[in-house]
Amino acid sequence: MIVLILGETAPPKPTVTLQPSWTQIYSGETVTVRCEIQGGEGAQWTYEWSPAKLNTPPTSNEYKINRVTKSDSGGYSCRGRRSSSWTEWSDTITLKVTAPPKPTVTLQSSWTQIYRGETVTVRCEIQGGEGAQWTYEWRRGQVNIRQSSNEYRISRAAESDSGGYSCRGTRTYLLTEWSDTITLTVSSKPKAELRADRTAVPVGGSVTLNCSVSPSSSSSSSSGWKYYWYRYDSYYKLVTSPDAVFLSNEQISVSEGGYYECIGGRGEPVYYTEYSEAVRIDTTVSNRPVVTLYPNWSEIYRGETITVRCEIHGGDTEWDYEWETNSTIKPANQNEYRIRSASSSNSGNYRCKGRMKSSWHKTTEWSDSVTLTVSDNVHSAASLTVSPDRVQHFTSDSVSLTCEGNFTEWRVRKFSEDGRLSDCRRMTGSTCNINTSESDTGVYWCESGSGEFSSAVNITVQNDGNGPILVSPVHPVTEGASVSLSCSLRTQKILSNVFFYHNDKLIQNDTRGELNISAVSKSDEGFYKCQYSGRESAQSWMSVKGQQDQNISCVFIVCLMLEVTWIYFVRTEICSIIMSIILYYYLIIISHFSSCVRS
Repeated sequence: MIVLILGETAPPKPTVTLQPSWTQIYSGETVTVRCEIQGGEGAQWTYEWSPAKLNTPPTSNEYKINRVTKSDSGGYSCRGRRSSSWTEWSDTITLKVTAPPKPTVTLQSSWTQIYRGETVTVRCEIQGGEGAQWTYEWRRGQVNIRQSSNEYRISRAAESDSGGYSCRGTRTYLLTEWSDTITLTVSSKPKAELRADRTAVPVGGSVTLNCSVSPSSSSSSSSGWKYYWYRYDSYYKLVTSPDAVFLSNEQISVSEGGYYECIGGRGEPVYYTEYSEAVRIDTTVSNRPVVTLYPNWSEIYRGETITVRCEIHGGDTEWDYEWETNSTIKPANQNEYRIRSASSSNSGNYRCKGRMKSSWHKTTEWSDSVTLTVSDNVHSAASLTVSPDRVQHFTSDSVSLTCEGNFTEWRVRKFSEDGRLSDCRRMTGSTCNINTSESDTGVYWCESGSGEFSSAVNITVQNDGNGPILVSPVHPVTEGASVSLSCSLRTQKILSNVFFYHNDKLIQNDTRGELNISAVSKSDEGFYKCQYSGRESAQSWMSVKGQQDQNISCVFIVCLMLEVTWIYFVRTEICSIIMSIILYYYLIIISHFSSCVRS
């Protein structure tokens, strides 16, 4: 006989699980809490839940919450009953329900300025959502991007990739809100900028070079750039520590001359900027240049010839020369700069240096500066003033021509329309007084007892007592100066309704009585006349004084003489005097120009 003894065993302890399995649940999601009894399969269990707020029959082993809220947060446990036997309570599982997190978009790199061709990655991060199976949605502006991972990688950025990027996450039936927008700006490829604290290495010294990329942040480390340096002598070579002292990532110190360039690189794979402009660094030698003036006069006048010379002493080295000046006209790179007709444009400070022909980056220091001042006053010891100061006069006008200068003896000379040369007969000291008549028309100038000449003026006498005269300046007008022309009758100055002509072309016909030119130029030079009530004045030449190649006093005398003689020849058609006039001009030109040239 076999006796079977049955013993009782304790019911197994239930376990509570969550579906889905993450403990961080967001409001709106669907959650199932399940009670599982290991080894109790096949048995007919009924279940009891704590807390007892089930939305399913109390005998179910699942507690399903379709749209969880924060009020569903808490600890959940269960136990099972079969027949009259209860299991113990399961361990409590805590359900934490929070509002869905807001994603954050970040740039993988630490710099926000992105350039064309760079690789850039934007990342969508959901704080507290680690371990969950998220999928992602991306958009640029309001346009969706076909990308479901948490990273959006742009391999070669272009300007079209610029814009605001945002993302959101989704899992099961949950959608987070859109992240804040991060703005990505893609600029054209940058160019490195190289600066030097000086352009020449002093004897025994060095030059500091700085490389940067603009625009950049306050430091190269925050913008990610690493700089590379190159030096050109006969070819480009990467600068390494034996050739320079690396003071920092963006700064080096060099003591060798040559052309230097730099470039920046950052990221992985490395993205390079364009090369900087080359900066030439010279090496200074001990030879010292000197600038000299020949002739070394204290005053230089317009029209004179002057030579500025650069002299380098010591050794038999052949040099190329460089000049630096603040004058308007720049010298050629030769050791001598010859100014054949000086003007105010040549005024300024001049200095020079030499560059070895055998080694182009070895130079001298700059010489000391020498100042050249060219006076705009024509060099003449004599001057002539006319009162009243105009070219045209009526008959019987009182006109005085006064000579000025450091001389005791003067004469006023006239070259008349008929080609005769004469002296003023009514001289009082240095003044010639004329009671004008038609025969007084001519070219006038002063001549001292020692042969010095003033500049010449033209005097025209109007024979028509009822017609107008043009009031215009006797002497040439300087370029840039202002001038006013008017029309006058013998009895009054005309204030309105005057026509003005330039080279026989009408240029003003309004109610104004004056022709005002605020800044005279060479184009304003020429013949002028005025018209009033149908009557015209004679025409007069207004000369504009610019940067002439010859002494203006001499040239003006000769030009006016030629003009007067031509008029006379046309009027008289007397051919017999042509040869005598030509011979006379020859003598006049020789005598005038010889007196104008400084000895």
